[in-house]
Amino acid sequence: MTPNAVALAAMVILLFPMGFFLLSSPAFLLVKLDIPEVTQLLRGLFSSYFLMVSIAGVIATGAFAWAGRLVFTMGIGLIAAFAVWARGWFLQRMDSQLSARDAGDADAVRRLRRMHWGGMLSNALQLAAVLGSTPYIMSA
Repeated sequence: MTPNAVALAAMVILLFPMGFFLLSSPAFLLVKLDIPEVTQLLRGLFSSYFLMVSIAGVIATGAFAWAGRLVFTMGIGLIAAFAVWARGWFLQRMDSQLSARDAGDADAVRRLRRMHWGGMLSNALQLAAVLGSTPYIMSA
């Protein structure tokens, strides 16, 4: 398998968790976030999303480095680094909002919903960047 083919395969693998999150996260817009079981599922979805993008991003970064594609290596490396950082940051904030909700803070549910929208927007922007760069992988 050529280095370019490995890089393309790594890009496709990176698209799987992003696509899954894009399709699964809007379902949580239809339910109330004041139900503990729903927020546990939402937290699990975000946790697994960030973890899978981190792992797939590291693999894709290595594949692009092996293919000698410096710009793609840096771009995918930034996505992987963002996922590693965002997992800790996002889940910590989500846990604090869940604790606030359980303590009786009425605005915590609204802040959780805003975090949910922010996570979906972040994923959509990253997915658009990855999909937009896909045609350029095999050229050169």
